[in-house]
Parts: sequence; C-alpha cells; structure tokens
Amino acid sequence: MSDSPLAAPVVLDLWCDLQCPDCHRALSDVRALRARYGDRVELRLRHFPLEKHKHAYAAAQAAEEAAAQGRDWPYIEAVLARTEELGKGGEPVLLDVARELGLDAEEFDTALIDGRHLLIVDADQAEGKAIGVTGTPTYVVGDERLDGGKSQEGLRERIEEIVDGLLAARG
Repeated sequence: MSDSPLAAPVVLDLWCDLQCPDCHRALSDVRALRARYGDRVELRLRHFPLEKHKHAYAAAQAAEEAAAQGRDWPYIEAVLARTEELGKGGEPVLLDVARELGLDAEEFDTALIDGRHLLIVDADQAEGKAIGVTGTPTYVVGDERLDGGKSQEGLRERIEEIVDGLLAARG
C-alpha cells in the first residue's frame, strides 16, 4: 500500500457533546457513514462539551480514557445512547458504561479525578471555537462546516456529497 497522500482517508471531524440529545440522534447518520465508507473516511470525534450539559466535560474525559483502553467508539456510542440517564445520574453512569463494556472502571474513576485527559478535551474545544463551532453536532469535512445542532435534515446527504467529491478528486 502506498503512503502517498492520495491513499489517506478523507477526514470527517464530528464536534460532539456526549450529553447532547442532538448528538444522540446523529448516531444513526454516523453509523451509516461508517458503513458506507469504511476505512476511506476517518471519522474523528472532537470534544465540544457545552456548558448547559453539566456532565459533558466528564463524559469527554471518559471517552478519552475509553480510547486509551482501545474501545473509543463502542464507549462513545453507549454513552450517547444514555444522554438522558447521564443528565440525571452523572459520573456514575460513565463508570457503569465502562463496566458494561468490560473496561477498567477503576481506571476511569482515577482518570476523572486526576484529569489526565483534560488537555485533549480543552484543545478540542479551543480548536472548535477557533473554527466557529457553536453547537453540537457539528461536522467538518474538507473545507466545509455543517451544523447539525440547528437541523439534521439532509445533513448526511450533504456530507456524502462532499466526501464523494473528495474521494473522486483523488482518483
């Protein structure tokens, strides 16, 4: 396989708040995009915890711990499936999800206490603000930013148009 830039996947950044109901609803689009493009698209979760969601910042840190333990997307999807429960139950819900997925919940608890993933979350949030992200979910693909927090109507189709164009341009 070639290491040329032409072989590199298209990058799709998803700016997300793991306590956000709109991000929860966007999961079906995320799954469909992953199924359609496989390894031709690199889907990257970027953290953008909103102040109105009290447990989103902890959830972002927990997602980074899941990544450190090799289970980022299963964890992200499981937390997004429980946004309402997370809003009511807080950090114990994050630890429950870790246990359910067979992850080291004690390590999650320690990571939330020692803040080892704070810099990643803060850097994502700062970058999001710098490029104009104001809500979640927001997608960035190519040079386009698509705000799914306002409406998700037709959003997946628009992302597919952009990705198809980028892939076609690579030959």
